[in-house]
Amino acid sequence: MASVSILEKIARRLRIHSLKMTTAAGSGHPTTCLSCAEIMACLFFHEMRYDIKDPFAWANDEFVLSKGHAAPVLYAAYAEAGIIPLDSLLDLRKISSDLEGHPTPRLPWVKAATGSLGQGLSVGVGLALAQKLAGVKARTFVLMGDGECAEGAVWEAANAGRELKLGNLVAIVDVNRLGQSDPTMHQHDLKAYARKFKAFGWDVYEIDGHRIEKILEALAAARKGSNPKVILARTVKGKGVSFVENKNGWHGKPLKPEELEKALAELGPMPEVDSRKYVKSPARVEGPRWNDSVEFGLPEYREKTATRLAYGIALEKLGRVNNRVVVIDGDVKNSTYAERFFAAFPERSFQSYIAEQNMVGMAMGLAAKGFLPFVATFAAFLTRAHDQIRMAAYSFSSVKFCGSHVGVSIGEDGPSQMGLEDLAMFLPIPGCLVLYPSDAVSAEKCVKEAAGYEGLVYIRTTRPATPILYSPDEEFPVGGSKVLRKSEKDAATVVAAGITVHEALKAYEQLKEEGIHIRIIDAYSVKPLDAQTIVKSVSETGGRVVVVEDHFEQGGLGTAVALVLPEKKHWKHLCIRELPRSGKPEELLSRYRIDASAIVEAIKSLL
Repeated sequence: MASVSILEKIARRLRIHSLKMTTAAGSGHPTTCLSCAEIMACLFFHEMRYDIKDPFAWANDEFVLSKGHAAPVLYAAYAEAGIIPLDSLLDLRKISSDLEGHPTPRLPWVKAATGSLGQGLSVGVGLALAQKLAGVKARTFVLMGDGECAEGAVWEAANAGRELKLGNLVAIVDVNRLGQSDPTMHQHDLKAYARKFKAFGWDVYEIDGHRIEKILEALAAARKGSNPKVILARTVKGKGVSFVENKNGWHGKPLKPEELEKALAELGPMPEVDSRKYVKSPARVEGPRWNDSVEFGLPEYREKTATRLAYGIALEKLGRVNNRVVVIDGDVKNSTYAERFFAAFPERSFQSYIAEQNMVGMAMGLAAKGFLPFVATFAAFLTRAHDQIRMAAYSFSSVKFCGSHVGVSIGEDGPSQMGLEDLAMFLPIPGCLVLYPSDAVSAEKCVKEAAGYEGLVYIRTTRPATPILYSPDEEFPVGGSKVLRKSEKDAATVVAAGITVHEALKAYEQLKEEGIHIRIIDAYSVKPLDAQTIVKSVSETGGRVVVVEDHFEQGGLGTAVALVLPEKKHWKHLCIRELPRSGKPEELLSRYRIDASAIVEAIKSLL
């Protein structure tokens, strides 16, 4: 066990590494690393247990650096522990290095990308919950900055940690008083932070964050009890270097070479200590035994069924064959029909309440431990968590999102409930699939495809019941589409998805009676789009194409199709072009010109 003097030496090594790294890189945040050096030394070389050879061992304690700009001190701790080579530290921020400006899972020890402040505690909730579900005694530690405690997402996570009784979750707040541009809200007032965390049901410990013995005492106390714990550590930004200590204006500024020389003289020579000897390895434990099947039987539908209901039915089926699946709800499970999974698998179902940002962060943590999270709410409310969703992509998370109640077709609830921007939010995210089923059969199959894909997936579901279009054995591979109507006489192509597929089919029948034939494509895979089929069909129908969608003009299906067409001489895009209002679904489809009559009119205008 490392003594206080050994940990003080390791802390000094971490400071020296952090300064040298950032000066060599010519950028970075050394002062925030200096403030937490003792905390990091105590965590990595006294309190935490982890196998340096296996970043995914279930016995490992997990660590989240929520204040991601302190990445250099994290990399320094990894190097001191023997996880990465010491000489790699000077490659900080180089394009050839995985030691990025803020941590990402390109380093396997990093379980979630951080740097967008205020998100780490939610990820920690997910990691600690995963450990609890797996029945292991490992813990999760989250190092936060005081500035990020102004974020509402932090308190969403604090709520969840208490509600889920995560006694294995320990947050440490580095209260160093200074933010990027100004002092933080509460500066060094630990009592102010303590009142907040206590109000959320956390056990709170207030300490001097530069006194090793006080840090160790707090960490020892935090091993006990069923509540989540927070250690509020009063620190000094820039600690150890007199000319930057507790001074505003140094955030994100590396020392110049001559300043580094002066700082190193103050800190003294690099202490001679082999930090690796003080890494504590855990006893090996067995993790969960996964059943990874995504084959859950054929759909059985005879009557009109909403795709949101089919999503819930498929989720319950999937849960019976795949025990990695967990479901998180935002207090709308009776509308998204995730309630079916909740009823069947209460031990794998979690209520996030109306806290969408924490809902996504929790899912990231669960996914990082091998669970398969499905997250559902109204599509409109997922926009609240856009930052967490994009960070999930940067974390290579395998989280599945379902946005229900999309477009004006939801009806009387009005525009605040209508998902009209969601496609524009998900389509630009690297590696994210976007699936938009038009009937119950395709909805079930999209759930299957989502479960089998390693990465983010967004499934867009509709509120009203829609007719069944497909046979139970029809498959819906990622990147495909369905040509529902086709002939050699086709004068134009209609590309639709979801509710508008049914309007396109109505338009087909109306035009057929007038002797006009059109081709109908169900573009259920919006990303990746079946560009080959669409381009070929448009070419065969004289270049005439109508794209119709229940979404705002920019960033949806129309944009996706426009990007793959070589030219758009005979092009019509039917979409929502103004702020909608309440009304019956059919009234709204008509008013905003995305119904069958609008499609008929658009086709005729192209002929």
